[in-house]
Amino acid sequence: MKIQAFTKTYGGRRALDVPELELEGGKIYGVIGANGSGKSTFAKVLAGVIPADVPGRKTEKNLSLGYMPQKNYAFRMSVKNNILLANRDPQRAARLMAALGIEHLENKRARLLSGGETARMALARLMMKDFQLLILDEPTASMDMESSLLAEKLMADYCRRSGCALVLITHSLQQAQRMADELLFFHEGKLLERGEKIALLGDPTGPELRRFLDFYGGGPERLPGS
Repeated sequence: MKIQAFTKTYGGRRALDVPELELEGGKIYGVIGANGSGKSTFAKVLAGVIPADVPGRKTEKNLSLGYMPQKNYAFRMSVKNNILLANRDPQRAARLMAALGIEHLENKRARLLSGGETARMALARLMMKDFQLLILDEPTASMDMESSLLAEKLMADYCRRSGCALVLITHSLQQAQRMADELLFFHEGKLLERGEKIALLGDPTGPELRRFLDFYGGGPERLPGS
């Protein structure tokens, strides 16, 4: 699928500048960069939550798109009923809850969940449907390591099974190394580098990515879980 080049400007300041992209179904794209680099703005514009500057539409028409923001919402009902809001398929809901380790919470009031539990519920709710493009903004940020690994396995399985292009915004280089097929590196609102993860992390082209990897301990040979 093709994503048109787009920009986003706030108060006269160019916050985001993205060239035309082509995303391939069945692949996971890890979006990395320092805080304030434009990762979440990229996710929001791509998902249509906030508009890009002209010319407007970023993605192909009639593209089925799913989006999980950083802040997850719990409706005033049980965990199971929250998940079933997306698709009335109890068997699929049961499989997703089991995969994320929250099956024991199915009858609990969703508003009483912890932050990590809410994130797992929201991820299950989103994955009740199949999308062509799935955008996840820091989906495991509030989860512990065990829960994060369960979520990572589910995300990877979902991508391969559905054939979607999965865009994963992450602050964790370790997670990017474990999950991504390709990486997109943002710096000061610009998509500076893109490529297969081992090549990009092992031999970055520009000084910005080199500094980022040095600061965060990156590079495939230094990333745990590789």
